[in-house]
Order: sequence, then C-alpha cells, then structure tokens
Amino acid sequence: MPQLRKDPIVSRWVIISTERARRPASYIDPTSYNTDPKTCTFCNDKTSTEVLTYERVRVVKSGNPFFTTAQELTLRNQGLHQSCHSHGSHEVVIECPEHIANMADLPVSQIKSVFKTYALRMWHHHNDESIKYVLAYKNYGVAAGSRNIGHARSQIMAIPVLPARVLDKIHGAKLYFDFHERSLFLDLVRQELKDGSRVIIESENFVAFSPFAARFPFEVWVMPKPKRQYYDYVHGIEGLETELAGVMKELLLKYKIGLNDPAYNYVIQSAPFGSAQQEAYCWHIEVLPRLTRTAGFERGTGFYINPIPPEMSAKFLREVKV
Repeated sequence: MPQLRKDPIVSRWVIISTERARRPASYIDPTSYNTDPKTCTFCNDKTSTEVLTYERVRVVKSGNPFFTTAQELTLRNQGLHQSCHSHGSHEVVIECPEHIANMADLPVSQIKSVFKTYALRMWHHHNDESIKYVLAYKNYGVAAGSRNIGHARSQIMAIPVLPARVLDKIHGAKLYFDFHERSLFLDLVRQELKDGSRVIIESENFVAFSPFAARFPFEVWVMPKPKRQYYDYVHGIEGLETELAGVMKELLLKYKIGLNDPAYNYVIQSAPFGSAQQEAYCWHIEVLPRLTRTAGFERGTGFYINPIPPEMSAKFLREVKV
C-alpha cells in the first residue's frame, strides 16, 4: 500500500508509492556528453571575467547571468505587485582545468578545492548589504538543467531576496526549537544514525542519508553530525573540507556506478547571513538524482510521489562498491 510521509522540517507530505516501484535501471535516461575539448566552452574560455582562482578552480562571471550589478536594487510597488531589477551576482565555478564531466571523477583534493571555493565566494558576497542569500549548486547532465558540454562546473547565485524554500526550513526549525528548546536538525541526524536504515555513508563528522520523506528516488542529504553542527556553511566546513570532499566523491561514485551515471543536482542549504536562528538551523547539502519527472498531481498539490521507499534507496546505494 502507498504511504504518506510528512517532512518534519517544512511539513510537506510525500507519497511513497511502492506499487509503482521499479528497478533502478528502469529510471536511466542516458546522456551522451560532448567530450571534445576543442569545442568546450570552459577549456577555451578567453573572454569571461575571472573573479577568483583557488587551487586550480576558476570562478568567472556568467556569460548569461540571471543576476547582475549593472543596476541598483530598487523595489517598485504596483498595487498588489512588486518588482525590482535582478540585482545580484551569477558566477560559474569551473571545477578543474581538465576536460572532465562528472565531479565523481575528480580526485578528493580537487573536490575539496571546489567546496572551499564555494565558502570563499559566499564570504565575499557577505560584505554586500544588498545580498540576502547566496546559493551554491550544481547541475550535472541535460536532465538536470546542464548544457551538453562535458566539463565539470557549478554555479553560485548571490540574490537580493530570501528563497521561499529557505524561509520554510527556517520557520520549521524555529517552531521546533521554540517548543523543544533544541535543534530539529540535531535531533534529525541523531534519529537517522540510531535507526540506520536510511544511512548510506558515515564518516567521523558527516552522515549521508536518504530522508524519511524523500521527494525523489535516491535523494540524499549530507549533514554534519551533532558535535559539528553549525548554521552557516562557510564556518561549518572549516577544517573539514577534505572529509566532506571524500563523502561527496563516494556518494557521487555510487550514483555513477549503481545508477549508470545519472543526471543530478546538488544544492548547499545554508542559513542567511546574520540569521537570528543560529541555534535552530544547520547547513546541509541536498543531492537529487533526476530519474523521474513531476506531473500534474505534484504541480497541483505540492505533494511529491516517490516510487521507491528511501530505505530501499539507501540499501541499494550502501551496497554499491566504489
């Protein structure tokens, strides 16, 4: 029988529809990557404005930015409607100089440099009072929104408003903290470690697990353990960059080997700068393989339908040898 599960952070309900369950291979939507470095935008980029180079990682301004500092942030009211210039920053993180498509194929040392680069750029944008939130994220594969280029890269957006999803998480964390006087995220990790059925990778300071109310097949969250929980990604990874890189490489290799190199997204969810909910919130990474598509019911209700129980997803990924 299908089961309804409630996300304890944002109170969203998810349908775990076991009757629709299929083997992992039946989800695969293979992508043929352009692997010719002669035509690669990032191997031959001579014109982009570079903003940072850090240990073989380059950060450049996007050639087609969603956000720009060309105009000042000015809010306009038109009755019920509000609008403003798309003020902010849109940067591309070129993760390595070599023509390699998947972060899973980079050495741990290079992945470490990528995650450190995110922190450096987040801290840089922290100094701009008009910026309310910075999101680092990765699209890998055409189904995940990436162009068919074949060079590992990710993106950083510095934006003038707080995203609704982040606000929902902060609101849920605050309600829990006000009632229980302890962190929801801390309790969540403790429960996952105690239960163990959804845990995929555990290191000294991190745990990767499939959430109880996972929205998508093989969705995984990477979170620090309770002794190292921190609301802000920039400070939360200090001294742990190599360990985090090792966990991410192992997870992405499990996807590549076990699910035949699927498209995926990951997003780093950090608290906003100057957040008042420092005790309640904890930074984390959501990793989302793109194996299914949302349909009318999901779009009309906000429910997600996940055809594989997260316990099954976790067991499958645990057993993938890398």
